[in-house]
Amino acid sequence: MEKETIIDNQRVKTEKKLKKMFGHIDYRNPPELCTIRDVLSLSSDKWSTLIILYLGYFPVLRFNKLKKYVYGISNKVLSERLKALETYGYLHRRVYAEVPIRVEYSLTEFGQNYVEKLLELTEWMQKNNPMIIANKDKFQIK
Repeated sequence: MEKETIIDNQRVKTEKKLKKMFGHIDYRNPPELCTIRDVLSLSSDKWSTLIILYLGYFPVLRFNKLKKYVYGISNKVLSERLKALETYGYLHRRVYAEVPIRVEYSLTEFGQNYVEKLLELTEWMQKNNPMIIANKDKFQIK
């Protein structure tokens, strides 16, 4: 008689969660709204993920500081991402009636909860980074 290992138990739990998530979908008539796709497309692109993580580390940031930290992002894309993240409740935008105008961004409670999930994923990526690089290197043409 084989004993069930922790890994086997985790695999079974994962299979059950996936079945619960996808088991009811009629693939001939896919739903117009897909929570997974819609949430991930907004909050998990490379820029939004970095914005959210930096706002998780620094409680409050202004536009130019965010632009400095999120290296390589254009003003237009940063502005678009910030508006989208605010619209969907990930962050809060606070405008001060000063000259010049001052705008600060911070995470909402919802955004902070998302940071916790992102940290789990980034910890997994850091732990597995050597394997990811080794796998990538196997397929590089020399």
